[in-house]
Amino acid sequence: MSTSTTASVSTHILDTSVGRPAEGVAVRLAARSGADADWQALGGSATDADGRCKDLPALPEGTTHVRLDFDTETYFAKKQAAAQQDAPALRDSENGRPVFFPEVTITFAVVPGEHYHVPLLLNPFGYSVYRGS
Repeated sequence: MSTSTTASVSTHILDTSVGRPAEGVAVRLAARSGADADWQALGGSATDADGRCKDLPALPEGTTHVRLDFDTETYFAKKQAAAQQDAPALRDSENGRPVFFPEVTITFAVVPGEHYHVPLLLNPFGYSVYRGS
């Protein structure tokens, strides 16, 4: 929850390759207080069955930039393993990797008192983000 001196962040992920929420994606949160400041790791969470991270850590006072790191490789590897138990490897996999983007990092600016919902639309070979509501 944001206060007059802090911002707040939430996210969710939709796997557009199947039109469903992406469950079990690890998400790490970091913040800094200025463009030249060092990143401070704040912790993380994982998406639930609805693809949402409901328990990301609070941002410290003075935060001006936020970074969300999504572990997409592990998510797609698990998904591929489940789908391919008795089938050959996907022919589109590059060098045996089930995903082109092994991680997605989103960095954005924040101001105190605002809430930032940053959804990730994800598929094995692309992604898109936007500021939601």
